[in-house]
Amino acid sequence: MLTIEGLDLLYGDAQALDDVSLDVPEGAVTAIIGANGAGKTSLIRTVSGILRPARGSIRFEGREIAGLPSHTVCDLGIGQVAEGRQVFPTMTVRENLEMGAVIPRARERAKANLERMLVLFPRLGERLRQAAGTLSGGEQQMLAIGRCLMGEPRVILFDEPSLGLAPAVVQELFRIIKRLRDEGMTIVLVEQNVAASLHLAATAHVLEQGRIVLSGTGPELLDNPKVQEAYLGL
Repeated sequence: MLTIEGLDLLYGDAQALDDVSLDVPEGAVTAIIGANGAGKTSLIRTVSGILRPARGSIRFEGREIAGLPSHTVCDLGIGQVAEGRQVFPTMTVRENLEMGAVIPRARERAKANLERMLVLFPRLGERLRQAAGTLSGGEQQMLAIGRCLMGEPRVILFDEPSLGLAPAVVQELFRIIKRLRDEGMTIVLVEQNVAASLHLAATAHVLEQGRIVLSGTGPELLDNPKVQEAYLGL
């Protein structure tokens, strides 16, 4: 569904991504793991159109999207749940959700999608008139996911969704990601919780210093001694 080939990204003279190639299969979770500074967020932002690659190809269902502006990438069906949640703090929960449906292809079904979000995230339904900035971190993350889903994406790029959240909230978050996967959503998951990510992932890749150094299925990487030592503390 999404194919990346030979992707390079530069920050001035510094190379953040170096010849990155991978395939994202449809209807499954693809996990990207690595240490801080490995290039994971840079990869997500390049796919979503926030950053422009120096070289390489990004194809979505056969269409070249590398270098397209982020609003075009979003309208094609690629949504992003950014690191740090990035909700609009002074707007209400309802207004934040409605902002997710501003793209043309989602406007007609905004009301029905809003009702779906309140079923998926009941706590948001209790806080529709509340300013998003007053929500807990977990509630803001649910709001960020709901806002993304309001745009009816076919692929969701998650960037460190569990960062800074309490363990009970992290468990709920992964239940939601699993539910989206089971409903057929294609997911790219950049996540510090390596074990939980690999348990969900059909395919996974390890990034080190901007390069992919290891790839396989989720179970294969869970059983890999290098991954166990570096990321699982085993």
